[in-house]
Amino acid sequence: MDGKTKTIIIGAGPAGLTAACELASSGRADVTVYEADSCAGGISRTVKYKNRRIDIGGHRFFSKSDRVTEWWKRLLPVQGAPARDDIALNRILFSPDPSGPDPERADDVLLVRRRVSRILHGGKFYDYPVTLSARTLANLGALRAFRIGCAYLRRRLFPLKPERSLEDFYINRFGGELYRAFFRSYTEKVWGVPCSQIKPDWGAQRVKGLSVAGALSHAVKKLLGISRPPREVETSLIERFLYPKFGPGQLWEKAANVAAEKGANIFYRHKVVGLKLENGAIKSALVKNLETGCVFEREADNFISTMPVKDLVEAMNGGAVPPEVRKTAQALSYRDFVTAGLFYRKIKAADDTGAAGPGLVPDTWIYIQEPQVKMGRLQIFNNWSPYLAGEPEGVWLGLEFFCSEGDDFWNLPDDEIAKIAARELAAIGFADESELRDSTVARSLKTYPGYFGAYADFPVVRGFIDTVKNLYPVGRNGMHRYNNMDHSMLTAMKAAEIILGSGESKTAIWNINSEEDYHESRQS
Repeated sequence: MDGKTKTIIIGAGPAGLTAACELASSGRADVTVYEADSCAGGISRTVKYKNRRIDIGGHRFFSKSDRVTEWWKRLLPVQGAPARDDIALNRILFSPDPSGPDPERADDVLLVRRRVSRILHGGKFYDYPVTLSARTLANLGALRAFRIGCAYLRRRLFPLKPERSLEDFYINRFGGELYRAFFRSYTEKVWGVPCSQIKPDWGAQRVKGLSVAGALSHAVKKLLGISRPPREVETSLIERFLYPKFGPGQLWEKAANVAAEKGANIFYRHKVVGLKLENGAIKSALVKNLETGCVFEREADNFISTMPVKDLVEAMNGGAVPPEVRKTAQALSYRDFVTAGLFYRKIKAADDTGAAGPGLVPDTWIYIQEPQVKMGRLQIFNNWSPYLAGEPEGVWLGLEFFCSEGDDFWNLPDDEIAKIAARELAAIGFADESELRDSTVARSLKTYPGYFGAYADFPVVRGFIDTVKNLYPVGRNGMHRYNNMDHSMLTAMKAAEIILGSGESKTAIWNINSEEDYHESRQS
């Protein structure tokens, strides 16, 4: 290892493992990864329960970056033969490559999936993003559709300026009527506070360039047979995506194996609990073995952090952090996440599209825009991959509840959460409780960095982090930014390049997924 740059990576999620692979593959870095969990993937992990699997949060493998897409394909090749549900529906979503693996015979494979996401509102399904199709107009009724159109045109002519909140952001792009019908309830479930109290930054991260005009343009071009390459289509409008046979965790487990084969050392159940700063740089990390309780110290030349910013600053030795930085970091907000996995013999909701398998609806997930229930989103795991369900019969669902660690819902026993989930599915007419066959619950901490409260002062924290010469924050929690998985990977790739001598400043990391033209143009 003489002459190699020593780098400690905190976290084995998408960003951490991408950095580990990039650095280890260069042959110029001595890489050590510490992960507090017992598996790879972070918030993109796959939870295994019996013979079934849960994708925490749902992860479409789609990117406008060729570099990221090819990175995925090097780990898992794209299918070259139909998957189980492709056979059942007599469909081919992919361009067959004779050299590609057969999902029915091989496990290391990326499936090509059809994207269908809809909104459940008022007991009816609406396309997401909302379009003024005949079905949408029929569901809304003429009078309400007219009000929505008038409200939209009003805000196009007289936008709210400046945009002070997420509510302003949505209203300017969709109009007040459409916002209240299709955005407000779900978004407030996610964050637990009114949209008027949330900074508009989250909208820029998640909705990006999407608008009513853009959605209509996409629909018209589709109707006229004018196609565009997937990377040129707004992310929320993509119709196909790649997906590992056994969920996102499968790819990240493969990435961990590749990094290890290249020489990286990955330690699970090891948590970084302290960082010693000297002369404007991190000298060493204090690491706790969560199995034995032993704490040890490791020095390194560089540190890549994917840990939540709040925990990162907390871990730094006190005297090195200005009081205002520590105070702001401690006050940063996060939303946590509970998934109730429910296995049904059959569901009550009927497929009104003709595109689903027997006994299914076609959606990968459904936004629950119904204020009378707590669940915010519903996943149909069979549609992500038929192999997640573990068996060909039955419907494997994931009900997503947004909450905060330690609140009343988070503290409920698993069986009580499962009962609430089943009752809510019955309440919205999706499934009868009598058809429920099995259930489990998975919890995830700090899945959503908050864009409210102390976030207004986040530049104070970022400014300090940027002064730490050998510290590189990457990924969603590492940057307190609602990055998609591919954006998190790109931040890690950029950090690796800087460590290996690209000459760029850390500003290049922060610039990823911050400019609108990234979303509108091809990246390679």
